[in-house]
Amino acid sequence: MFDMGFLELLIIGVVGLLVLGPERLPKAARTLGLWIGKIKRTVSGMQREISAQLEAEELRQKLDEQQKKLDESVKQVKRDVESIAEPEPGQAADELRRAPGPERPEAGDEAPSEPPEKRLDDALARARLDPPADEPADAADKDSTSR
Repeated sequence: MFDMGFLELLIIGVVGLLVLGPERLPKAARTLGLWIGKIKRTVSGMQREISAQLEAEELRQKLDEQQKKLDESVKQVKRDVESIAEPEPGQAADELRRAPGPERPEAGDEAPSEPPEKRLDDALARARLDPPADEPADAADKDSTSR
């Protein structure tokens, strides 16, 4: 704060001794020391609060940046998944024609208009009901009766 040397302090002490006298000078010095201590603690507390607020603001900014990046990533993944789940109309028909198994559409059939989730649920239900091709039908019956 102030650049005070020994000579300045000595002059202040001599003036204080002459003005206050030897009886009141120790009490005044003690009171002055308490005030200076309170001022230092107050200033120190304010500095801590300001630095804490600055750190909190920096953290908020970093969190906002990370949230924006995360939102962008989620949007990109959503677009990618949607583009995979909803292929081009001509492409879907080509893939269905190449698909093996009984679900293969006839030459004049169009692609099913059901949502992919419904088609997946139907396929899973049929797979649970139909026995695997490599097991005989009576083996599947034995498994279901033994349970």
